[in-house]
Amino acid sequence: MSQVRAVLWDMDGTLIDSEELHWISWRNTMATEGIAITHEQFLASFGQRNDSIVPRWLGAAATPERVEKIANAKEELYRHLVRRDGISPLPGVASCLDRLHKQGWRQAIASAAPRANIDAILEALSATHIFQSIVSAEDVHRGKPDPEVYLTAASRVGAPPGRCIVVEDAVAGVEGARSAGMRSIGVSHNGKHLPADIVVKSLDLLDDDAFEVLLQGNSVVTKNR
Repeated sequence: MSQVRAVLWDMDGTLIDSEELHWISWRNTMATEGIAITHEQFLASFGQRNDSIVPRWLGAAATPERVEKIANAKEELYRHLVRRDGISPLPGVASCLDRLHKQGWRQAIASAAPRANIDAILEALSATHIFQSIVSAEDVHRGKPDPEVYLTAASRVGAPPGRCIVVEDAVAGVEGARSAGMRSIGVSHNGKHLPADIVVKSLDLLDDDAFEVLLQGNSVVTKNR
């Protein structure tokens, strides 16, 4: 049996709170195109792929070329804001990444974000050296809840699905982890229900051995704070 064990991380909403920067980027990019979007429209689209978001906002004016141009402009603006303003990891993330790294866990990013965005974020967090693999939007054909992104990440770090733990903040991501045959930790900042094996409001509430205990199939105790 393989002794390799891995943690597969979602990025937006799990490692970082990027919602505000994505909102500003979408709002400004669509305004340049003469289209005003509401914050509610943005929230309803959050976490989805650009090629499904933009056509909905453009309606009949959507052509593949225009959709790609708008999506690229939005992501370039987003990366500019990340590099200009910086971004902080969510509570508990930095210590979790560091501890798992020292304990010999392999770690990968499994995200629907474009690769260039992931690189910009990891650079801003000074965390590039922590991850053995990055799986981005360009690497998969199907978005979450399809398990493809997790199975690809597990394969790249050499860990069987049963030795992987997924960390996610969205229902679709947790469902994808389950379909992949992996255990999951759900991060629910606002108390929304996530069908994960463990759900915490914040990663700093996890005990230091939570990942090891979960991998062994035992119940995990979280810190009461």
